[in-house]
Amino acid sequence: MTRPAGNGIIGQWGSWALVGVLFAIVAITLPELGSDPWRFRPGEVDPQGPLGPLVSAAGEEWDLGIPRACAFLAGLLCGAVAIWLLAANRGLPYWCAVGLVLAVGVLLAAPATLLQLGLRDSTAPWFFTNDSTYQVELGGELLLDLDNPYGHDYRESGLERFYTRDGSVSERVREREVALEHFAYFPGSVVTAALWRVLPDPFDDYRLLVLLCTLAMLPAALAFRGPLAARLVLGAVLVCNPIAVRSSWFGQNDAPSLLLLVLAFALASRRRFGWAAAVLGGAVLLKQFALVAVPFLALMVVREHGASTWRSALDALRGPALAFLGVVAAGILPFLVADPVAFYEDTIKYGAGTYRIVGYGLSAILVEIGVLDDREGAYPFALLALLTWAPLTAWLLLLQWRRRELWVGAAGFAVSILWLMFIGRTFNNYYLVWPMTGAVVAALMAVASPRAPDRPQPG
Repeated sequence: MTRPAGNGIIGQWGSWALVGVLFAIVAITLPELGSDPWRFRPGEVDPQGPLGPLVSAAGEEWDLGIPRACAFLAGLLCGAVAIWLLAANRGLPYWCAVGLVLAVGVLLAAPATLLQLGLRDSTAPWFFTNDSTYQVELGGELLLDLDNPYGHDYRESGLERFYTRDGSVSERVREREVALEHFAYFPGSVVTAALWRVLPDPFDDYRLLVLLCTLAMLPAALAFRGPLAARLVLGAVLVCNPIAVRSSWFGQNDAPSLLLLVLAFALASRRRFGWAAAVLGGAVLLKQFALVAVPFLALMVVREHGASTWRSALDALRGPALAFLGVVAAGILPFLVADPVAFYEDTIKYGAGTYRIVGYGLSAILVEIGVLDDREGAYPFALLALLTWAPLTAWLLLLQWRRRELWVGAAGFAVSILWLMFIGRTFNNYYLVWPMTGAVVAALMAVASPRAPDRPQPG
């Protein structure tokens, strides 16, 4: 995070824009906050531990009152800041603007997340969680025990009790739920989960890491160059958007990878290409989706070095490529050496072809119109990617090559991954956070110019 010298003040227009965007996000998020949770039937709830009072205050159930009341407080906070802006007739101090974004982010996401953690701690590990984060935690525990999460049989791990919603054991679930026989997540999630599981209950829940990574999007946005007000507004979008808020309490584990993705582009915008490549390698280790950013970041490196021949391009890419491959290899090779077949079948084969067709993407459309017989059958993703996504990405890279602006590469990444997700076998709603993050990164790069110095503007 770049701090301004002296008593930095955000300009009035920038301050009003920040307050307005935050209030708009609160207004959009509040009506749906905490809705559509997993319908667990845990039986007895015994409030205990540091979050026991929160569970008791919620009536020992998933209650929307506390999260939405806190979201309303976030709206009131925005109103209070607006009153101050009117009375003071000046912009916000730097520290106040940063604190406002983080406060709104905490009020939107933390109460629901902590209530989920408390309810889980008051019942059993397979209640009030998400199957993805629960399995990542189990993978981390296996790693702590020096066991391989890839190729592991999860049918008696406790994860099978999640799918019945009442904690019972069902042989039908054990036979039909394919996730119990695969670990689809890349090694970065295993390592971070193992480190996180060292914390005491209930704070070893992986969703708390997701929440912290979401809040850390703000300093990642501030690491770009450009007008401070613009970076704060765009950082607020990354921290407080409804998908990020839901992911924290519901348990979608994209935030750690997205954080590194944003930081990688920020480092590239500052010409720290080796570090950018290494950080992008970390993003890939946490989530396979980040692979889509690799060619766009590589082309940024080539363009910024002014390479005009294949030899000069390869010279420019040598250092960043070694940094990227070194990080990825350090994360993957131990598991690949331990059991290459299990690693391939869990992360590549299973992820691309075994999931049930769900969501609103092309695959579900083809099921609805009768082109595909059912949601369990074969789907020609590889052929569709070859015929549509690959040419689209090549064209986007060509556009990036013809333009000098860095933001074109980030925008190309956003479009490329949006189409890839649309033609995928599954298209979960929260996947849209990836192209949205790419679009915000493009905006962060676009506002930077020699006339947009890396300091706050006078109030």
